[in-house]
Amino acid sequence: MRNSEAKTTARKFNIMRLVPGQVAQFRQVNEVFARAFDDPDSYSAHKPRDEYLQGLLQKPHVIVLVALAGDEVVAGLVAYVLEKFEQERSEVYIYDLGVREDFRRLGIATSLINELKRHAREIGAWVVYVQADKGEEDIPAQRLYESLGEREDVFHYDIDVD
Repeated sequence: MRNSEAKTTARKFNIMRLVPGQVAQFRQVNEVFARAFDDPDSYSAHKPRDEYLQGLLQKPHVIVLVALAGDEVVAGLVAYVLEKFEQERSEVYIYDLGVREDFRRLGIATSLINELKRHAREIGAWVVYVQADKGEEDIPAQRLYESLGEREDVFHYDIDVD
């Protein structure tokens, strides 16, 4: 087997939705996000209790998808189902999507989004949407999302609750 063939073989992955009982894999998702976003303070500094993560996995409106290489989580996607009031329909919001650096450019992010679209169709959602930062560091994400859907120019505001 040539070196390039070995590299391709070593990069195979499976996509799955986490279900209750898969807290260890959920923790791996946070580690992937901490590295992918270079934000250990948000994703690793104040780790939630197992019971909290278990509770999230039990909620039907929380969708956690992972890409596995063997038993190892190499990418993750966390999305939320939002029930709308103006019509009897839902939207699915991709909150976070991250791929480990050594597994990028293999179609994993697209595969995660396609699997999310399948789940969205099953629950009768009419759209999946996501935000991307405008900065240069998020250009790969912007290109990915533009290849899958329409871009809208919107403003995002964080409103403190205190």
